Amino acid sequence: MSTAEQPSRRTVLAAAVAAAVVSGAGPAAAASGRTAADAEDPGHTAARSVDYRAWTTYQDWRGGTATGARAVAGPRPGLVIADPAGTTDYTDPHTGTTAAWEYATWTSPVHRLAVPAGEAIASWNASTPAGTWLQVELRGTYSDGTDTPWYVMGRWAAGDQDIKRTSVDDQTDGRSTVWTDTFAIDDASTGLRLTSYRLRLTLYRKPGTTLTPTVWRLGAMGSDVPDRFTVPASTPALARELIVPRYSQEIHAGQYPEYDNGGEAWCSPTSSQMIIEYWGGRPTPGQLSWVDPSYADPQVCHAARNTYDYQYQGCGNWPFNAAYAATYPGLQGVVTRLGSLTDVETLIAAGIPVITSQSFLKTELTGAGYGTSGHLMTVIGFTAEGDVIANDPASPSDAAVRRVYLRREFENIWLRTKRYNAAGKVVSGTGGVCYLYFPAHPGPRRRRALASVGVC
Repeated sequence: MSTAEQPSRRTVLAAAVAAAVVSGAGPAAAASGRTAADAEDPGHTAARSVDYRAWTTYQDWRGGTATGARAVAGPRPGLVIADPAGTTDYTDPHTGTTAAWEYATWTSPVHRLAVPAGEAIASWNASTPAGTWLQVELRGTYSDGTDTPWYVMGRWAAGDQDIKRTSVDDQTDGRSTVWTDTFAIDDASTGLRLTSYRLRLTLYRKPGTTLTPTVWRLGAMGSDVPDRFTVPASTPALARELIVPRYSQEIHAGQYPEYDNGGEAWCSPTSSQMIIEYWGGRPTPGQLSWVDPSYADPQVCHAARNTYDYQYQGCGNWPFNAAYAATYPGLQGVVTRLGSLTDVETLIAAGIPVITSQSFLKTELTGAGYGTSGHLMTVIGFTAEGDVIANDPASPSDAAVRRVYLRREFENIWLRTKRYNAAGKVVSGTGGVCYLYFPAHPGPRRRRALASVGVC
């Protein structure tokens, strides 16, 4: 579970359902009439309130504007440093250390959003050998034709020996703000939206070396999910359970408190590690050598350390988790939103588990036994009745991680954007945020399933 509800994680979607109807934009659950079989129909389309766009191919990388960077072909095309554009100093705000770095940049073409967005979340997949790191920025155009600043969406390295990976606070132009990992329109009730954006990568390496990051995927999810306390119910269409490793965050309570006060707050990396291992990924003994050998499931400690955001002071930065997953050979990770549990059924049918982000009172999710201001768990299947089978890391032991939650309750707490907290105050929900981890080269069935939920 998360630490106390933090304003840097707030969601500020304020578009009313009525306004969405007038504009022709349906709610995120508008796709709830789909069935799991629709993933097999490439011609099937449904109203969506999410637009995810990624750059992944050699042609994609060649299509951007590079300064000191170049595209590389091969089984997994990417972007690397060629001849650096120059050298710059970076002072790490978390260590106070200033160092010189060679750098190169790549800027994407403008992507015009199919869904004018109230929020946007970037995510990326990359390798950053020791002595390298990267920065991701977003600049958008508002619906009134003016532009946002270049916003830093993350400064990231797979390890923590060169820089401390970090989000950047206090970024705003008075009309939009970056909250940890999420760009948000400050007052969406005005009708202001983000209509297009560009992403900019800056790749860094130690001067005088031939080191380079390699970026395989760069994308962003724009969304305009209308405010709602409840969402339409979807109709069950699948009974299947995937066999996913089970790990408890709770057995790590008190371990490595420098990473978000220890394991009790490690829901995100614990969920990530479960799905990484489902796909066959696992840290090497050398990577785990820093972990106290008396600790069970040392790979969870490793995941926490390698997803920790030194500004947010937590392991729940959504893109940092997706980027961590993609450090394992043959894996990709994205952050997006889904429209209903029908979308999840489509993915489960194709063998793809889903990590969901939600918040709820203890009374709102039968059988959980707790309430939370923010929590990640993994959906691994559905019962014959359509209820959700989840690996919930907020469990007292690994053996207790598998849970069954009522479909209607789970769907509502995950997809809503507004809720009441324990004090009766109106606060935010995630509106269907999820992590999707899947093979770098998915087969046709999985490609169709991913495409049906807007991921390519």
